[in-house]
Amino acid sequence: MKKRILAIMTFAAMLSLASCGKVVEGQPSAVTNTTTKSAVTASTTAVSTTEAQSATTTADNEVSTASAEAQTTESAQNTYSEAATEAVQQQAVPAGGGDQTSNQSAPQQSNAVSSDTAPTPNDYNYGPAPVQYSYDGLTYIQGVLIANKSYSLPSDFNPGLDATCQNQFYKLQNAAAQQGLNIWLSSGFRSYDYQAQIYNNYVARDGQAAADTYSARAGYSEHQTGLAIDVNQIDDSFAGTPEAIWLENHCHEYGFILRYPQGKQSITGYQYESWHIRYVGTDMSYPIHASGLTLEEYFGIDSYYH
Repeated sequence: MKKRILAIMTFAAMLSLASCGKVVEGQPSAVTNTTTKSAVTASTTAVSTTEAQSATTTADNEVSTASAEAQTTESAQNTYSEAATEAVQQQAVPAGGGDQTSNQSAPQQSNAVSSDTAPTPNDYNYGPAPVQYSYDGLTYIQGVLIANKSYSLPSDFNPGLDATCQNQFYKLQNAAAQQGLNIWLSSGFRSYDYQAQIYNNYVARDGQAAADTYSARAGYSEHQTGLAIDVNQIDDSFAGTPEAIWLENHCHEYGFILRYPQGKQSITGYQYESWHIRYVGTDMSYPIHASGLTLEEYFGIDSYYH
């Protein structure tokens, strides 16, 4: 539209100039030619100016459009980035909320206790010390009831299997089962009279000297304390089995000690018994196990029939 108006105005100007100029007959008018050239030049200039303005306007519009598109793209990217960041932060916050940031993880809780660290009363494995009896003829050292060839028990002492000892054994048994091992209780509490029968049978079969190396006389057996347990096969076939190896390495975690370890016969008075464990509570089992000593060595006592 602007181009048409400018063309009409240019044409009118040319007509006006033509009518006003003086022409000598037979000669072309220099004024007319000049004016016409000027008008044409003006028209050309006007058209060029218009086209330049139009081109400038178009370029400006294109720049504006490109700028707007860039701003829109940047805005969209910022929005996406913020949304993605928020999503990551929401995923990083543990269930239940809190003040945790995206680089913080939820606290890990575990009841597991290292085999090198004695459990506390709040830990699952913790085994309290056995009950102490006020009974004439019993010998306690640091809260541990002693029964060996040097320290006897009264014939009428019949406490039965200690409840804490039994409960801790079940924990031990379950822990072994989780490792694919099968440990069961074969013999627990034995009364004075029952131990006498067992011992006399061994003497009748193998003689007293031999029987004394693997069986206790009545009144000297740990089984009468109610704190000793024999597991699985009560013979040498149990030694070296996965259960025997696990028991030796882990029974202290539940308050037990391997009472008659390998190579200690001259100290304990009995041959190696991989199946015999004694409950003393975790406060005692951990230091005894860590020391590598027998109960006799740990307390500085002997074990032989006087």
